[in-house]
Amino acid sequence: MIDYDMLSAIPPDCSYDEWLKVGMALKREGADWTVWDSWSARGTKYKHGECERKWRSFRRDDVTGGTLHYIAASYGYAPKRDETVYDIHNLLLDEIIVDPSFVSVEKIPKVPDKYDPKGDMLEYFSTLFRPEDFVGYCVNFRMTDDGWKPAQTIYRRTAGDIIDKLRSGSIENALGTPTDGAGAYVRFNPLDGNGENNANVTRWKYCLIESDTDSIEKQYALIREMNLPVTFLVHSGSKSLHAITRVDAENAQQYKARVRELYEFCKKNGLTPDEQDKNESRFSRLPGVKRGSNWQYIVERNIGAKSYDDWIEWRESQVDDLPKDTALSEVWDNMPPLKDELIPGILRVGHKMLVAGPSKAGKSFLLIDLAISIAEGIDWIGMKCKQGKVCYVNLELDSASCFARFKEIYDKRGIKPEHLDDITIWNLRGKSVPMDRLAPILIHRFRQKRYAAVIIDPIYKVITGDENNATEMSKFCSYFDQVATEMEVSVIYCHHHSKGATGKYANAADRSSGSGVFARDPDAILDMRELKVDGLTDKYRELHPDACDTLTGWEICGTLREFAPPSPRRVWFDHPIHRVDTENFLGIANFNDSGTTGRGTGKEQTERADWYSTVDDLIAISTDTAVSLGAVGISESNAKKKFSSGTDYEVAKIGDDKVVHKRSEDEIVYLGKKYERRPWGNSSMWVPSSK
Repeated sequence: MIDYDMLSAIPPDCSYDEWLKVGMALKREGADWTVWDSWSARGTKYKHGECERKWRSFRRDDVTGGTLHYIAASYGYAPKRDETVYDIHNLLLDEIIVDPSFVSVEKIPKVPDKYDPKGDMLEYFSTLFRPEDFVGYCVNFRMTDDGWKPAQTIYRRTAGDIIDKLRSGSIENALGTPTDGAGAYVRFNPLDGNGENNANVTRWKYCLIESDTDSIEKQYALIREMNLPVTFLVHSGSKSLHAITRVDAENAQQYKARVRELYEFCKKNGLTPDEQDKNESRFSRLPGVKRGSNWQYIVERNIGAKSYDDWIEWRESQVDDLPKDTALSEVWDNMPPLKDELIPGILRVGHKMLVAGPSKAGKSFLLIDLAISIAEGIDWIGMKCKQGKVCYVNLELDSASCFARFKEIYDKRGIKPEHLDDITIWNLRGKSVPMDRLAPILIHRFRQKRYAAVIIDPIYKVITGDENNATEMSKFCSYFDQVATEMEVSVIYCHHHSKGATGKYANAADRSSGSGVFARDPDAILDMRELKVDGLTDKYRELHPDACDTLTGWEICGTLREFAPPSPRRVWFDHPIHRVDTENFLGIANFNDSGTTGRGTGKEQTERADWYSTVDDLIAISTDTAVSLGAVGISESNAKKKFSSGTDYEVAKIGDDKVVHKRSEDEIVYLGKKYERRPWGNSSMWVPSSK
C-alpha cells in the first residue's frame, strides 16, 4: 500500500536515477502509471508521454517498495505515528513511571520582586503565535453567582497587532482594561478570525493540563517529574497551574488522540487533570494580569521534553512492564500451585532443559524419542512423561530424514502411534535465522497451539554472538525464556560438549561448549558421557536380538534447579533408540583394576571416588543394605560391625568390588538394590533381581 505523503515528500525534479526508482517502486507496489505521471508533472523536467513509455519497460522486481521509503527519508520524510498504537499501548501497560509518594515537593517559584507583567505577556504571545494568527482572549468579566464570567471575548485581532501595541504602549492599550480582580483569559491555539470554537482553530499545537483537585505544590512536582513537553507553566493566580503543553497535532482527530493519551498518562502517574480542559479552543489564564491580589505569571518556561514526539520516546524508555514485587505474607497461606511435571522429577511445564553430550551420542535421536514420549504420554529412558503437544524445531536434518527418524523410533520401540496430531515438526534446515529473530516468529506462529514443549535441535544453528562470551550468551539464552514465558511451554534444546570435556570437567554441567552460562541458565541439564562396553555387546545381544551393530553405552547425569539430583541413568544407544540398562551391565562392567571407569585413558577417565559421589543412594547403612568395601574405604572387620550383632554375613564380589552382604544363598542387597545369582557361561554372576 502506497503512502502518498511519502511520495509528496520527494521533489519531482530529483535526480534522474531517483526519478526512475520512484517509478519502479510504484509499479512494484501495484500503482498505475498515471500516479507516477501526475507526480512527475509537478516538476520542471516533465516530458509528456515519457512516464508511460518508461513504465512499460519496468519489471515488477526491479526494486522493492522500500526504495520509495529510502528516497523519501533522504528528503526528510518521517512516517506519521499511528495514534491507535499508543491507545492500545496505554491499555496494555500500567505505565506508572512516577510514584507521587516519592516525588520531591518543591516550592513554586514566586513572582519576581521586580515583576514585569508586560514582558511575560509579550513572551507568551510571541512564542505561541505567528504574527498573522488570530488570537482569542478575554479581559472583560461580569460577576455571577458562580463567580466571574466573560462579558466580552475578542477573536478578530492578530498576534502581530497585539505584540506591536504591547511593545509601544501598555497592556491596557494592547488588550483593553482588564476587569479589576478577574484576571484574563487567552485561547492558546490560533483561530481563523471568524469565531472562537473548536471549528475555528487553525493549528492544533498546544493543549492545557491543569488540576483543581491536587495541591499546587503536587501539581508542580508531578508536571516536572512526568517530563511533559510544557512550553509555559502559568500560575493561575489561584489554586492551579496551567501547563501549556506541546501536542503538535496535524488535525483535530490527532489532537484528540494525543490529548487523551496525555491525560491518561497524567492520571496513571498521580495527577488529576480537569477533563473539561481537553478541547483545542479552551481558555487558559493569561500571564501579566492580576486575579484578585495575585498575579497570573509564568512560573517556568520550556520544561520537560522538547516536543511531543520526544516525550513519547522518553515515556516508552521509562516504562517498567516487569512483574510487580510480592510480599511473602501475601501468598503464605495460599501458595500458587506448582506447574505440572512434564518429566517427573526432572522438568516442569514452562521450564527449560538442556541436553548436552559429545558427538555420536545420538542426542537428536534422544530428543526425537522425547518428543514422541511426550506426545504419546509414555516412558522416556525410564521416566513417564506427561502427555501433551510438542513442536520439534529441526535445524539440522533435511525434511525427509527427519520424518524418517520419527517413524524409525516409533517402529523400533514398538509404539502404537495414537497421537501423531500432537507432534508438529518445523523443518528449518537452510532456512534457520538467529534466535533473536526466531523467537518472535516462533511465538507468533505457534502461541495458539498450546504446546507442552518446544524442542530446538541443535542450538549452534541459531546462536547469536560468541558462544564463549558470557554477556552475549546470557542475552542469547534470554530468548528461550521469552519463548517459555509467552508460549507457556517447556523449552528443550540440544548442545555439544567442548573438546576434551569428559576429562577436563568432572561436573557434568560444565561440559557444554562455550560460556558457563550454559551451566547456569537451564532449569535442568541432562549430560551424556560415554562408557566402555568392551565384552558386553554380545551378552546384550543375547537379550536383545534386534540390537544394532554399533552399540555404545552412556551415562546420563542430571543437574537440576527444581528437584533433587537424580541417580545417573545408564543407557545403551541401540540405534535409533536409547535403551535403559535394566540388566546393569554398564554399571558393573565400568569398574576396572585401576580403580577408574569410562572409555579411554588418562584425563578421559573418571576416578572411582568421583563415580560414587554421583550416586545418591550409595551409603544407606542398615541390616537390609550391603556395604561396598572399595566404595567407603573401610576394612572388612569394620564393615561387619555395620550389621546388627549376631547377623550372619559373607563377602561376595560384584564386578571388581568386594561386598559385605546379608547371608543368602541366592540373593544379596547391593547399593539398595536386590541382586540374584544367574548362570553366566560356565559360572554365574549377580544380576538385578526379577522378584
